[in-house]
Amino acid sequence: MPTLHNDPGQLRVSRCWPFLLAALLLCISPSAFAVTGDIDLTSSTVGFFAVAIFVLAYALVMAEEKIHMRKSKPVLVAAGIIWGLIGWVYVQNGMSDTSEHAFRVTLLEFTELMLFLLVAMTYINAMEERRVFDALRSWMLRKGFSYRQLFWLTGGLAFVLSPIADNLTTALLMCAVITKVAEGDKRFINLACINVVVAANAGGAFSPFGDITTLMVWQAGIIKFQEFFILFLPALVNFLIPAVIMSIFIKDQKPSSVYEDVWLKRGARRIIALFLITIATAVLCHTLLHLPPVLGMMTGLGYLQFFGYYLRRSLPRSLERKRERYSRQGDNKKLEQLGGVVPFDVFNRVARAEWDTLLFFYGVVMCVGGLGFMGYLGLLSEALYTGWNATWANIILGIVSAVVDNIPVMFAVLTMEPEMSHGHWLLITLTAGVGGSLLSIGSAAGVAVMGQARGAYTFMGHLRWAPVIFLGYVASIIVHMWLNANSFAVFG
Repeated sequence: MPTLHNDPGQLRVSRCWPFLLAALLLCISPSAFAVTGDIDLTSSTVGFFAVAIFVLAYALVMAEEKIHMRKSKPVLVAAGIIWGLIGWVYVQNGMSDTSEHAFRVTLLEFTELMLFLLVAMTYINAMEERRVFDALRSWMLRKGFSYRQLFWLTGGLAFVLSPIADNLTTALLMCAVITKVAEGDKRFINLACINVVVAANAGGAFSPFGDITTLMVWQAGIIKFQEFFILFLPALVNFLIPAVIMSIFIKDQKPSSVYEDVWLKRGARRIIALFLITIATAVLCHTLLHLPPVLGMMTGLGYLQFFGYYLRRSLPRSLERKRERYSRQGDNKKLEQLGGVVPFDVFNRVARAEWDTLLFFYGVVMCVGGLGFMGYLGLLSEALYTGWNATWANIILGIVSAVVDNIPVMFAVLTMEPEMSHGHWLLITLTAGVGGSLLSIGSAAGVAVMGQARGAYTFMGHLRWAPVIFLGYVASIIVHMWLNANSFAVFG
């Protein structure tokens, strides 16, 4: 992430916010917005001001590359202002319990996402510290893969793995590989990361475990487990069309990185195995126990902590055995490397998580949750499904999910439960899953990769290829409507 530079103009604007807010609140009579039951703020000055704050915050996020401000800052402030407005209005109307409950529910939604992501980041950091990705880079360089081959290899793996390991975890893994192999080549890293994000989101769209939105649809009982695989071909088209076009612009040359013989640190393979066991635990928690997958992920963090304890306790014995073996072999290079060995500390891996990304997620979820509580998401969904037919509504909502996160969009649709055919429910599952690929901030995978490939994969770098990604988006919808035409005539 670029270093933050203080912008005096921006500082003046930020200092004016409290005074502007106070002046606005003095002029507003919240009782004017009271309706039977809850308070509808969609046509109020408070509501308009909240939307303006959200738009301003997102504009600053989009300008991150130019203004060198971390993306978490504006959305954190925006979330505080939006919920402050809600709290003030509801206190004035004697309904503080309602707003408090809504905030806690929204916070719980973020907490599940944050803990899931935190565990995934911790495992990836642990594997990086054990030199897993250095070894993978070394293998790729030894095999002589060109940039174009690496582009297809990482994208293909992202598409295949995301239905099992979810799009977020898969994108982080592939991003770690890309940044290691093409270290310093920002142009290739940007293109490869775009490809990985698109592939991971597409792969996650045809599996209940591939994305949070598919989990929501499955849990609601609208689409059965096996029915998600109907979306395989549309998802594949969504990935392949932009990938084919982008690959043309990749020079068919080999990375300039020098090959080196990488020595995996002790426990590296077992940490990979624990990561796979953690994912399996998360899946089983949901399928067998009907509990949130985050329970399995946090349990997996416990696996890593226990293994870290074992590594620390057994380190002296391990070093002694290796010294004896390398001394007999006369391997002075490896003997020298043993002198730099430090004990594995899982909490150092937790500390190295991309906290700017996690705080950005908090800000976005809380902002959108607040706007939804004001009534804007329901208003948007109702306007689309009432004023338009379901096909166009689902296509537009997929595009909206690139800006306003697919989780609250899908939640709003599930809450409304509009009368749609089975094909239309599959369509909104597809569009909400792959629509986020249009922007780097449109999906959890994109946001996480932006944090991991700081400075190389950026919002503007992704935006330049949005028209190409949009071609894949349109093509996937056409393929779905053609292959599954019969399901659009059946309601229920």
